[in-house]
Amino acid sequence: MALHQTKDTRAEDAATDVFASALSGQVLPKYRMPEDHSSSEVVYSLLHNELLLDGNAAQNLATFCTTWSDDGVHRLMNECLDKNMIDKDEYPQTAEIEARCVNILADLWNAPAGTTGTGCSTTGSSEAAMLGGLALKWRWRARREAEGKPADRPNLVCGPVQICWEKFARYFDVELRQIPLEPGATGLRPHQLAAHVDENTIGVVAILGVTYTCDYEPVAEIAAALDRIQEEHGWDVPVHVDAASGGFVAPFLHPDVVWDFRLPRVASVNTSGHKYGLAPLGVGWIVWRTADLLPAELVFDVDYLGGDMPTFALNFSRPGGEVIAQYYLFLRLGRAGYRRVQQACADTARYLAGEIAGLGPFTLLYDGRGALPAVSYTLTDPDGAGFSLYDLSDRLRMRGWQVPSYPLPADRQETVIQRVLIRHGVTRDQIALLVEDMRRAVDHLRAVPQLTPATPRRSGFHH
Repeated sequence: MALHQTKDTRAEDAATDVFASALSGQVLPKYRMPEDHSSSEVVYSLLHNELLLDGNAAQNLATFCTTWSDDGVHRLMNECLDKNMIDKDEYPQTAEIEARCVNILADLWNAPAGTTGTGCSTTGSSEAAMLGGLALKWRWRARREAEGKPADRPNLVCGPVQICWEKFARYFDVELRQIPLEPGATGLRPHQLAAHVDENTIGVVAILGVTYTCDYEPVAEIAAALDRIQEEHGWDVPVHVDAASGGFVAPFLHPDVVWDFRLPRVASVNTSGHKYGLAPLGVGWIVWRTADLLPAELVFDVDYLGGDMPTFALNFSRPGGEVIAQYYLFLRLGRAGYRRVQQACADTARYLAGEIAGLGPFTLLYDGRGALPAVSYTLTDPDGAGFSLYDLSDRLRMRGWQVPSYPLPADRQETVIQRVLIRHGVTRDQIALLVEDMRRAVDHLRAVPQLTPATPRRSGFHH
């Protein structure tokens, strides 16, 4: 019989156990880098546990952004961790794939036949929107100077827009003429333009998927109103379409809605690849109708790491994985696949709208039909309900749901609404569970109104 000697493994086990490590026995450094290194597994596990305090992305019904990706996206993103989008000489195939995506989007948005897609990827639709705004400003200024007129007071006209347009106006010295909402309206109405557009207007921003309510502004009617203004005053005002969300929804679910380059007045379109484009966070797109609409003065020819390249961006170095993932999705899904995904989301949104309408205290503002896969609603009787939508948001958050409550823009700021977005990965069963939690929350808030006094206005979600 073999003889065996025992050995003490307690010290060895303690050294390898995450929660017996030296780092786990202290509060993690917050202001100063530690003196020595630690095991990668220990650091990973501790950070993994800390991140559990974040909300569950699958229950985040506030965000437009992609929260689910398939294994192919994960693998390609991992393979592209070291690829720098700006270095087109070193990574020419990544640059080629970016160009393919621009061409695909130009075709999807009905760019004129015989033209080459002109555009680029960005870190998101906010950067893309600012690039579109800069092109508007430069073209307007060049035209004014050629006519011998002053070019020091540019303005941009829009309805209720996302915060990126306020940033654009402040950063690039443009007056933002944000038209107040009319009673009953959820976006810009074409007849309002005449009172705000003038010879200093660099463009009008039309929103395909209003952030607050998720419906479309009538781009074709806006363009027609600008046609009439040009006939009367001679002001040729272009349209930029902020299709951050709708740019990947309308072509598949609403092909008869004319909003894109089929309208000659539409000069440029931006979108988020990482919203209904289904790509992971970190990619947006800007496309111009024709190459001449992007002023050459804005394009830099950079001699960088051994090659010359044209670039137009607010950022420089950035990862290439998100662009590769976008192209992967174009190839994997195709038009039919995108249509199926967006239709499934739209069907779930309509189901949710019906359930919310049946709960009793709510009035639907947008029921998921005709625009984004989403639902927005308000309390029918805010004063008599016994609770506010902010209270309902807080109650739902106890179950992990992130459902935003916020006021509408001026002049409807007294109306507080909630919005639920249905994205790829948000299932019918998940929404059915949300409805049950909403029902229980409403019953609770009605039963104990003394626990929910009049709630002061709080900020909601702004993305």
